[in-house]
Amino acid sequence: MAKLYFNYAAMNAGKSTMLLQASYNYQERGMRTVIFTAAFDHRAGEGKVASRIGLSSPAQVFEDGTDLFETIRAMQAEAPLACVFIDEAQFLTEDHVWQLTRLVDWLDIPVMTYGLRTDFQGKLFPASQLLLGLADELREIRTICHCGRKAIMNGRFTAEGNIVREGAQIDVGGNEKYLSLCRRHWDELFNGPPEGLAPAP
Repeated sequence: MAKLYFNYAAMNAGKSTMLLQASYNYQERGMRTVIFTAAFDHRAGEGKVASRIGLSSPAQVFEDGTDLFETIRAMQAEAPLACVFIDEAQFLTEDHVWQLTRLVDWLDIPVMTYGLRTDFQGKLFPASQLLLGLADELREIRTICHCGRKAIMNGRFTAEGNIVREGAQIDVGGNEKYLSLCRRHWDELFNGPPEGLAPAP
């Protein structure tokens, strides 16, 4: 039975690396896969997924109006698909997420999504919230804060190194703009330490 997977993590945890490795594992065994990423994310080039360690692959792109169910059903009609991979899953719309559930439930195609759970303010992305509720399996990909604790927060910073507290939820960027932090260090930078307590080490 096919399943919908949501693999989530903070920034720079290796999500794209894991996606590319998993897709390669299928392809190495002669199985066809397809990778999708957001059309407006051009960090690796248009229609391409790349990892920080140098792995990359061509990808299909999705936009707000893309019908992923019909698009992938047409691909499946041409040749069997062993698995569908979605990079930057936080950029999906809620309609996209429901379309992915139909791929799993009606066409029996496994779907593996990879993305962020929360934004720079600690708020869930709408697609991530829905994936947390609908996915058959949730998998946390761990990374660490500079202090060694588990990083679950995404700090957004200005070019001068100041943390950003307001702004649009979606602002595409990498290491030049975002930093993975543990909750305590994010809270300290975002809100300041509680009164009477020293900053976190």
